[in-house]
Amino acid sequence: MPRSINLSSYLDPSYTEPAIAFCLLIVIAIIANFGVKRLLLKGVERLVQNTSFGQDQELRRHAVIKRAANVIPLIVISAGVKAIPGVPPSVASAINIVTQAAIILSVALVFVAVASIVDVIYHRREDRRQSSLKGYFQLGKIIIYAIAAILIVAVLTGRSPTILLSSLGAMAAVLMLVFQDTILSFVAALQISSNDVVRQGDWISMPSVGADGDVIEIGLHMVKVRNFDKTITSIPTRKLATESFANWRGMQESGGRRIKRSIHIDQHSIRFLDEDDLKNFAQMALLRDYIAKKATEIENWNESLGAEADNPANTRRQTNIGLLRAYLKLYLKSHPGIHQHMTLMVRQMESGPTGVPLEIYCFTNTTAWAAYEGIQSDIFDHILATLPEFDLAVFQQLAGTDIRGARRKALKLAA
Repeated sequence: MPRSINLSSYLDPSYTEPAIAFCLLIVIAIIANFGVKRLLLKGVERLVQNTSFGQDQELRRHAVIKRAANVIPLIVISAGVKAIPGVPPSVASAINIVTQAAIILSVALVFVAVASIVDVIYHRREDRRQSSLKGYFQLGKIIIYAIAAILIVAVLTGRSPTILLSSLGAMAAVLMLVFQDTILSFVAALQISSNDVVRQGDWISMPSVGADGDVIEIGLHMVKVRNFDKTITSIPTRKLATESFANWRGMQESGGRRIKRSIHIDQHSIRFLDEDDLKNFAQMALLRDYIAKKATEIENWNESLGAEADNPANTRRQTNIGLLRAYLKLYLKSHPGIHQHMTLMVRQMESGPTGVPLEIYCFTNTTAWAAYEGIQSDIFDHILATLPEFDLAVFQQLAGTDIRGARRKALKLAA
C-alpha cells in the first residue's frame, strides 16, 4: 500500500500564508482594475458620449481616463501589502517602493495625455495660425517626464528630490551637452513666436534646405514644410532663427502678387514715327487720347525752338518703343486682373548685348498661384503678339535654323 504524502511537512506556514495573502491581494487589485475600468469608465463614457469630447476619436485615443484608472490597482497593492501578516519588512518595503514608482509614472502619463489633448484643441481654433504652441507643449511633456524621472529615482533610492536636484548642479555641463539641441531649439522657438516670424500655414521659401511650400507643423525641434511637389521638408527650428528665408505671408495678406518680367527688344527695330504712323496708331482706342495729347505737347515744344527746329536733331519726336510703353501702361490699367492700387509701371532698363529690356512691373489682384500664372501668361502673350504692330522685334539669339535660312536666301539672290 503506497504511503500518503504530507504536504505540511514540505511547506512552511510562515511563508505559505503571506504568499497566499499576497496572491489574494493581486486578485483584488485585478478585480479593482477591472471594476474601475468596466464600471467607472463606462459611466464616465456615457456622460461624455453626447458631448463633442466623447465623440471625437482624436481626443479619445489619448485615453486619459484609462491611464488614470491604472493608478487604482497600484494603490491597492501599495496599501494592502502592509496589511499582510508575516511579510518580511524588506519585501514589503521593496513592493511599496516599486508600486510608488509605478504610480508616479502613471500620473505622469496622465498629465502627458492631458497636454496632448490641450494641444489638439488649441490647434483647432480659428486663430491658431497667429501662433503655434506645439513646441511649448512638447517642452512641457519633456519637463513632466523629467520631474517624473527625478521622483522615481528619489523613491527608488530613498533620497529626497531636493538632494537629487542639488546634485544635478554638478552635472549641468553634461546636461547642457546632452540637451544642446533641445535648448537651442527652445530658444529659437521663443524667438520665432515672439517675433511672429513663422506661423502655421505660411508659405516660406528656404533654398538652402530645398524648402518651398506651406508650413504644416511647428514643433520644438523641427518645422515641417509641405512643398508644392507634395514632398515634406523638415527644417531644424533653430535654422529659422539663424538663417535667412522668405516668408510670403505679406504678399498673401496684401491681396496682390508682383509681376516683374522683361521683354528684350531688338535695338535695330527702334525708330522715330512719322505722321502716317501716328494716324495709324491713333485708330487704337487705348492710344487715341494719348497720341493727341502727346502730339500737342511735342508741337508746342518744337515751335518754341524757332529757327532751330529746322534741324531734326533739335526737335522732339515720338518713337515706336515710347509709344509701346504708353500702350502697355494703358493696357495694364484697363486689365481686370491687375491691382490698380499698387505700383504699376512699364520701364525701359539699361540696354546690353541682349537688346533693350522693357520691364513690366505690376501686381495681380489675386495671390492664388494658378490664377497668377494665368494672368501673367495672358499679358505677355498679348505683348509678344502686339510687338509687330509697333514694328518692333524681340531680341533672339541666332540658332542653326536662322543661319541656314540666311544661307539659302543668299544662295537664291546669287543665282
